[in-house]
Amino acid sequence: MIKHVSVGLFQIAFAYVLDIAIGDPQWSYHPVRLIGKFIESMESILRRFPIPERIGGTILATTVVFGTYLAVYILLWVSIQWCNLCELFTGAVVIYFAISVKSLSDETKKVIIFLRKSDLANARKALSQIVGRDTINLSEEQIVRACVETVAEGSVDGILSPLFYSFIGGPSAAMTYKTVNTLDSMVGHKDEKYIRFGWASARLDDMANYIPARISAIVIPIASFLCGCSFINSLKIVFRDGRKHNSPNSGIPEAAFAGALKVQLGGTSAYQGEVIEKPFIGDAQNQLTLESIEMSIKIMYVASILFLLGGMVTVTCSRLFFLNCYL
Repeated sequence: MIKHVSVGLFQIAFAYVLDIAIGDPQWSYHPVRLIGKFIESMESILRRFPIPERIGGTILATTVVFGTYLAVYILLWVSIQWCNLCELFTGAVVIYFAISVKSLSDETKKVIIFLRKSDLANARKALSQIVGRDTINLSEEQIVRACVETVAEGSVDGILSPLFYSFIGGPSAAMTYKTVNTLDSMVGHKDEKYIRFGWASARLDDMANYIPARISAIVIPIASFLCGCSFINSLKIVFRDGRKHNSPNSGIPEAAFAGALKVQLGGTSAYQGEVIEKPFIGDAQNQLTLESIEMSIKIMYVASILFLLGGMVTVTCSRLFFLNCYL
């Protein structure tokens, strides 16, 4: 058991270091892109059948999620037939593909670079690569707000959640979570096309992120304190505004970041031409500036390290505890 725990923790730690070092590769055979193509193919097939959209969407979510889990499980089983070292590194690479610390940072920093040059056109274009909202008419402050919100939400669904599932279920669980998140990104929308078809994917993503989002309510304020921001205010805004967001999970990290930075998030956003009024989160004690984005990235990095170390300690202690109970 101790050996199994050591292997799992090594895989997670190696995956994290690998992501920090080289980021997420942009190539056509990236597992998440392959999953995306699988989702598109399944959607196209299911929409041909005269079945209720919710049923079709549920079949889609079930098939893609279990298909991904089975594929990774078989991959790991085949790798261990070759040698233990093969399984160790294969698992680490799978987890590496599921987390996105450096890529979230790098994509956000591209926006900062253009804003420093007062190049709003390219800043909006760079922002459009990491957000779902319309960016073409955004002011500089709105661009900054979108960046901070994206880093806040990405801290959970791009980092803490895949790490969480890596700790409790290994590489297969990590990639399965990534599949759930990809399903939500592709079909979990509330527009006319996906409001029913994407219902199952959206609810599955809500459930998958429920626990990690609430862990972030502690991890992010601690990370904020270590970065020189307000722990107390971050925690206060989480409890006050964390439930204001339409999503049961996204509001928690947004509130934690808003409180730490003492800024106000939310407000008016447009999605595919439809204007949405989001509830305000946080207090506008400070103005949203480029420094707000830079600090949010710093907090995100520190929160990911805290979560990684905390998870490793928790898993090790819990396994040792249960081992002693059985001896």
